[in-house]
Amino acid sequence: MSRYLLFVLFFTIVIFHSNLVAQDKKLTLEDIYTRNIFRSKGVGQLRWMKDNKSYSKLEFNSVAKGNDIVRYDVTSGIKTILVNANQLLPKGADKPLTIDNYIWSDDNSKLLIFTNTRKVWRQNSRGDYWVLNMVNGKLTQLGKKLEEAALMFAKFSPDGRRVAYVSKLNIYTENIATGVVTQLTKDGGKNIINGTFDWVYEEELSDRDGFRWSPDGKNIAYWQSDTKGVGTFYMINNVDSNYSVPIPLPYPKVGTANSAVKVGVISASGGQTKWFKVPGDPQNNYLARMDYIPGSNEVMIQQLNRLQNTNTVWVGNTKTMALNNILKDKDEAFLDIHDNIVWLDNTKAFTWTSEKDGWMHLYKVSRDGKEMQLITKGNFDVVNINCIDPAGGYVYYIASPENFTQRYLYRSRLDGVGEAERVSPMDMPGQHSYQISADAKYAIHNFSNANTPARTSIIDLSTHKEIKLLEDNAALKVKMNELGLRPKEFFRVDIGDVVLDAWMIKPKNFDEQKKYPVIFHVYGEPASSTVQDNWNTGDNFWHQYLANEIGCVVISIDNRGTKVPRP
Repeated sequence: MSRYLLFVLFFTIVIFHSNLVAQDKKLTLEDIYTRNIFRSKGVGQLRWMKDNKSYSKLEFNSVAKGNDIVRYDVTSGIKTILVNANQLLPKGADKPLTIDNYIWSDDNSKLLIFTNTRKVWRQNSRGDYWVLNMVNGKLTQLGKKLEEAALMFAKFSPDGRRVAYVSKLNIYTENIATGVVTQLTKDGGKNIINGTFDWVYEEELSDRDGFRWSPDGKNIAYWQSDTKGVGTFYMINNVDSNYSVPIPLPYPKVGTANSAVKVGVISASGGQTKWFKVPGDPQNNYLARMDYIPGSNEVMIQQLNRLQNTNTVWVGNTKTMALNNILKDKDEAFLDIHDNIVWLDNTKAFTWTSEKDGWMHLYKVSRDGKEMQLITKGNFDVVNINCIDPAGGYVYYIASPENFTQRYLYRSRLDGVGEAERVSPMDMPGQHSYQISADAKYAIHNFSNANTPARTSIIDLSTHKEIKLLEDNAALKVKMNELGLRPKEFFRVDIGDVVLDAWMIKPKNFDEQKKYPVIFHVYGEPASSTVQDNWNTGDNFWHQYLANEIGCVVISIDNRGTKVPRP
């Protein structure tokens, strides 16, 4: 027998054995949820550095038993330790601070560490804050005289010398060098909320952080909510003691009173608050967004009516407290709030997201609101704005013009000239997400589809060429293939006036000549959708398990109410 025939025979046996193994592999709930053997690997939280040539991440230091903050150069791959875990070891402590979040001062001379966190509503937005001086290595805890884990939303002043934060519904500033704390507001508590929000604003408008430093660092603009008149919903705490304790929660229901909310400005050194007199009933309008216009003493305030079909945009002068209405966006049905405002042309114009032409698009609006120019042109919704690059003259965004189950990166010129250009490769069908450097030169690219686990890499955005592979989950792909599962099948359902996207999963031994029971997986709310061509370990494998164990077909259809970028 020739060597060639032996070679063919050997690999035929190997392939046959592999097929037998695949047939013998069984998907179990223990493997999915307890052993987590089908969980895809991530790369952790990566952040672009201000030089746009490197990114930072947390890496465990086994000697110090804490996390280092490290920097990776994009082109060379050289690793540099920016902060060693030992630098985050408080005096008398046996281990370094746990890093839940970190923020650099504008000049990178100081680092703000958020640690020892607690939940407020859904997110861990309350905890302790420490400042690390990168020059002399001094580690300082903020608000030491306040209760443990009582600080929220700490942020450096523009010059990096002070930090402002919220504690127990009041706003404070603290001088980092001297430790002197100044309490700016004193009426927080009971029904008054300063610098943060009630449940409605957080749940429905994604408002949590409720104050802003002025660009010159002299003032702080903030929201104040008055919950007086709002109905009380009682939750029960039956965990902390032998007897249950009622927890009162101001919680407006349909048709009842909302909190009355206003925006004011106070000196960062203390004093009296000046309030903007925004027209309209404060209990039946929402002050959904507020931010300083860069390099000015003016703030932009977005006011939603209670029906949420009109967004009135005001520019407020924090010295005179005068208000000027520059824009009013309306929709017969409903308006979403967006956070895509970038100031252009030395603050003579700004970007604005609107559905005014029937599609979700980005516009360029003059500072006085009199001129509005369409930037992202086409019969499609802009799903997400990834990067607005004024220097390069482009906006990069996710869209799905043809297949609403998939997501691709596009770009359009900020001057509105030309059509949308696709950036994502044509030979990678599925869902793409991008974390783009501020100069739009590089990106952290994540790709997956229903049959491909997440692949994460660093790319050159101009060519989409991969510079470094961070994770491809190749081992997971092998494990999945060993199961011999049928791939998720996508199809569409024409119900007359609209075509809906759907998928189905069939059991491994599916016989086209037989009839099978069908289980429909239904979501139906406007926050998300179920029919997406992406990798979803828990949901996908659970439905594969059902199909094989019960001997059924599992189907999901995105109905009219789901969050899908279709007309």
